[in-house]
Amino acid sequence: MYDRSELIHRSVATLRDRLIEEFVVVTLVCALFLFHFRSALVAVISLPLGILAAFSVMHWQGVNANIMSLGGIAIAIGAMVDAAVVMIENAHKHLEAWHHAHPHPQPHQQPDAIEHARLITAAAVEVGPALFVSLLIITLSFLPVFTLEAQEGKLFGPLAFTKTYAMAAAAGLAATLIPVLMFYFVRGRIPDERSNPLNRGLIALYTPLINAALGYPRATLALSALVLIVTVVPVSQLGSEFMPPLVEGDLLYMPSALPGLSANKAGQLLQQTDKILMQFPEVERVFGKVGRAETATDPAGMEMFETTIRFKPRALWPTEKTQEQLIDEMNAALQIPGLANLWVQPIRNRIDMLSTGIKSPVGIKIAGPDLKIIEQLGVQIENAVKTVAGTRSAYAERVRGGRYIDVHIDRLRAARFGLSLAEVQQFVALAIGGENIGTTVEGLQRFPISLRYPRELRDSVDKLRVLPIITASGATTTLGAVADLVVTDGPPQLRSENARLNGWVYVDITGRDLGSYVAAARQRVAEQVTLPPGYSITWSGQFEFLQRAKQRLQLIVPITLAIIFLLLYLLFRSFGKAALIMATLPFALVGGLWFLFALGYNLSIAAAIGFIALAGVAAEFGVVMLIYLDQAVQRHRDGGALQTKADLLAAIKEGAVLRVRPKAMTVAVIVGGLLPIMLGGGTGAEVMRRIAAPMVGGMVTAPLLSMIVLPAAYLLMLQRRL
Repeated sequence: MYDRSELIHRSVATLRDRLIEEFVVVTLVCALFLFHFRSALVAVISLPLGILAAFSVMHWQGVNANIMSLGGIAIAIGAMVDAAVVMIENAHKHLEAWHHAHPHPQPHQQPDAIEHARLITAAAVEVGPALFVSLLIITLSFLPVFTLEAQEGKLFGPLAFTKTYAMAAAAGLAATLIPVLMFYFVRGRIPDERSNPLNRGLIALYTPLINAALGYPRATLALSALVLIVTVVPVSQLGSEFMPPLVEGDLLYMPSALPGLSANKAGQLLQQTDKILMQFPEVERVFGKVGRAETATDPAGMEMFETTIRFKPRALWPTEKTQEQLIDEMNAALQIPGLANLWVQPIRNRIDMLSTGIKSPVGIKIAGPDLKIIEQLGVQIENAVKTVAGTRSAYAERVRGGRYIDVHIDRLRAARFGLSLAEVQQFVALAIGGENIGTTVEGLQRFPISLRYPRELRDSVDKLRVLPIITASGATTTLGAVADLVVTDGPPQLRSENARLNGWVYVDITGRDLGSYVAAARQRVAEQVTLPPGYSITWSGQFEFLQRAKQRLQLIVPITLAIIFLLLYLLFRSFGKAALIMATLPFALVGGLWFLFALGYNLSIAAAIGFIALAGVAAEFGVVMLIYLDQAVQRHRDGGALQTKADLLAAIKEGAVLRVRPKAMTVAVIVGGLLPIMLGGGTGAEVMRRIAAPMVGGMVTAPLLSMIVLPAAYLLMLQRRL
């Protein structure tokens, strides 16, 4: 029995450790920027409460704690405290302004309770609605994930649910509990923003950048467009795959042999491969089978081998190597004639076979009316894909490679012995196939009693010919005397899909991404294989999942963007401002694409989830910055100081420069929350890194976009109205 519980416990432990690390990092970031412990406590309090709320809904819904459900919370932790951070920082700004407006001979004099409540309320009301809409946008940005179907939907559904629950809880807490906690905890000595050397350094670094951007707004926009165009370079180099490989800790070796393999020879090959595998010092034990197991749920032929390889703990490996490098070494050692090797992760393989029937990463299904032509096409495709770079092995099923013994009963010869056709057929069925003649009862268990001739009397055609038949008259003859026994070719099994006969080709790949390999293989097959009329080829396996998910996302993502645009319009009551934020989203994704390229990751559904999360956060950045700019411009307009372009520049600089701290904090808490995932290891880390990588890379370009490019575009949009 293959025990999966160890993998489950390891993956859950990995995510649990990452959650604890993220919690600690976010707490330190808040304390470092605010220089006020109680304020940092208010920001962080939304984390345990939001996670508890998510866990409560998970329990009610029946969602288990697994790598995906915990991963949804892990990627949401940084964004969960965004609203609280911005709201607390705005309260600090209001309290600082009050202290500057009310100098008092006694140092650290505080406003009274009524005035303090008024300041906290004003700070919350000023940014609260925009923050709530921002969190709502982040939540809605995951709508495409909920629409994924089949395997991808089951994989990422728990992640989408838990992230949505966590963000919804954070939005509710930001609108209700955080303002109340601010009233009680954000008091006492509030350090001035410029008293913090970190904040002073950020302002000093940002001021010349914003001055240059506002001085040359069109050049700034042109430069950002150039950066977007240059991103074509990494996009063209990125490969594609359905899911990054989840290293389960064990491995499944599933070679395929040609049909007609005897049971004795299959057993010898199984022992030979097991012996070779056990020679590797990294292997703890192997256990395998060949043919069908004692269950009707596993209709495997004698040519199908399955060997589960249990590895020793990594600390006991003699040399440091990846599992992929070890697979290459094992594959080189197991080059046995007649066997086409296939190396897969055990659970991954079972899921793929249940979904498509294909046990390899890439499968080619040939459909048509004639098995002979299907087999010929399969062999041609096998030879064609073997020449494609990245092919580790390729094997086409021999759909006519089975061996059968046909018993042709001669009626005249049988009649000479007084035997009818039915009597001879009954003899063949009983003596060779066996027949149940009773049942044995052993406690609560019941076993059928089957009767037939011993194996040594029926293990060859010659022995079958001399099987004795006793007639009704008591005479004895042989099966060969009344029938002709011949060996014929036929299909070992019949496959059909959509009421059409099928033959399958299994392809294992190495050192190459799934998308580019299938593109090259398709071209090679199209060049070398000509399909007769009535025959078709379907590319299946994990590639089928990838194509289905891409088609679904291409349909749903535009609808989601339209919904987000509607929310932005309802917030700003301006098509121009809503369009401005939407137009900046592609620029925010630039950093994520470059970061994936730098790490050597492929585009996958996991990476697409990361980009969806990044787009939601980038929209939030744009909303918050636009709110700050609108407030600064409105203050200058109310004071009558918005008459010239210079006045507009001063207002925009004020709204941008004085809000460096909250923007830096939101970036720091998101990056700080994701760094444990990127730097940590453990089971499941490969998948979570693909989700986190676009967000980490995007946290470079998204803040620059909102803090430099957005003010420049805002200036060009408003200066026409002066």
